[in-house]
Amino acid sequence: MPGKTLAELLEELEQKESTVTAGGGERAVEKQHLSGKLTARERIALLVDQGSFEEVDLFLEHRSTRFGMGEKHVPADGVVAGFATIDGRAVCIYSQDFTVMGGSLGEMHAKKICKVMDMATRIGAPVIAINDSGGARIQEGIDSLSGYGQIFFRNTRASGVIPQIAVIAGPCAGGAVYSPALMDFVFMIEKTSKMFVTGPQVVRAATGEEVSAEELGGALTHATRSGIAAFTSVSEEECFIQVRHLLSYIPSNNSENPPFLENDDPPDRENPELVNVVSPHPNKPYDIKKIIFELADGDTFLEVFPEYARNVVVGFARIGGHSVGVVANQPYHLAGCLDIDAADKASRFIRFCDAFNVPLLTLVDVPGFLPGSHQEFGGIIRHGAKVLYAYSEATVPKITLIVRKAYGGAYLAMCCRDLGADLVLAWPTAEIAVMGAEGAVNIIFRREIESALDSEATREKLLTEYRDQFYNPYEAAKRGYVDKVIHPVHTRRKVIRGLELLWSKREVGRGKKHGNIPV
Repeated sequence: MPGKTLAELLEELEQKESTVTAGGGERAVEKQHLSGKLTARERIALLVDQGSFEEVDLFLEHRSTRFGMGEKHVPADGVVAGFATIDGRAVCIYSQDFTVMGGSLGEMHAKKICKVMDMATRIGAPVIAINDSGGARIQEGIDSLSGYGQIFFRNTRASGVIPQIAVIAGPCAGGAVYSPALMDFVFMIEKTSKMFVTGPQVVRAATGEEVSAEELGGALTHATRSGIAAFTSVSEEECFIQVRHLLSYIPSNNSENPPFLENDDPPDRENPELVNVVSPHPNKPYDIKKIIFELADGDTFLEVFPEYARNVVVGFARIGGHSVGVVANQPYHLAGCLDIDAADKASRFIRFCDAFNVPLLTLVDVPGFLPGSHQEFGGIIRHGAKVLYAYSEATVPKITLIVRKAYGGAYLAMCCRDLGADLVLAWPTAEIAVMGAEGAVNIIFRREIESALDSEATREKLLTEYRDQFYNPYEAAKRGYVDKVIHPVHTRRKVIRGLELLWSKREVGRGKKHGNIPV
């Protein structure tokens, strides 16, 4: 009997493709839309360059026979995977399909994800994971758990090699949360994303605590309290715009430099607006982001974790066309002190920048580590050490600008010369000292103050003398800890010149497997 004609074969191919790309069918797709969510393929189409997506493993099928799975057709096994371009640059991507068995992860579902992740590592392209899943496919038992383990293993091996971006576009619970947690940046969508190890029902059964899914694992919770969500948005459309924006600042892999973008913002532009940003009064707060935006090209600062640990600001800026990672104390919140959360936030960002060749600009106005028993019991010593470790380990160009306060151990932690800063600049308002004047005078001159006839007048006189001697950048400059004291007006120009000089910086490896960061 003769075989099928070419026309019949092509028609068969078209029918199979149509069946699979329909996902869970019209009713399931309609339900997805009614819940305010896009489908897996709609999400990919919205994120990548038009027409660039090439799908892999379209016809992959599960091989489970238990619990009725032998008769169950699971299109694409509940996940759409492949490669595409964003702004002309290659990316590998997978998007879980909630319309197909709730996007549950089984053996072949995981195999598709692993293939895409392996491809991303081989070709040196970012991997983007769009998560929308009910969790492990219970019918497949241990094979589902094995699938998660294989993904976690690849997340870890790819860390520091290619950027990994997770979009939480629906539920993400149980073991599923650990793949996004191992990735570099997590994006969440308000009122759509849910992320927790144990859901509200399990919490209620185990502890009696009543908490909603939104309160327990919604976007705002993870953006403000847990520090998991680096970015939040009000819609999927806004979320994907944010992903594209982030990618514009970072390289495709650890062997490339970040993208350089020409712009019409002059590199020698002066900054007269900076003259009056910092008050002469040491305790008057100001917004450090005014300085960041003034130094950046146009409006190019992209803040990361903007609602979490607000006493430190981190993010990407473009300065003189170069992508730069900015770490800055924020006097508007907790006076810019370093605490447990700020230390974690800063150290993780520093390590990302170092892994992907993004220079670091550190703006310093820090009165110290946040005091208190809560911080001590919570391990501020260990957490603060992470910042010291991250800066010391970083080999990218490191430029530090001391704006105002730089006291004690916190001065050291904010990328001082001794932690490997390549260029240390300071404004005339800089105050570099072991501690604040009041505390120092009370310790050094305790006996003189106690024995004086007018102790308050004596104390004020000693305070003035101490401030005159130490509350300036010149003592540090005399000893080479500060390279140059600059006029604020010239800050952008000095930073850009430093970046241009340091682009050729190279450090030879130290011949060890890895250090042991105080996690």
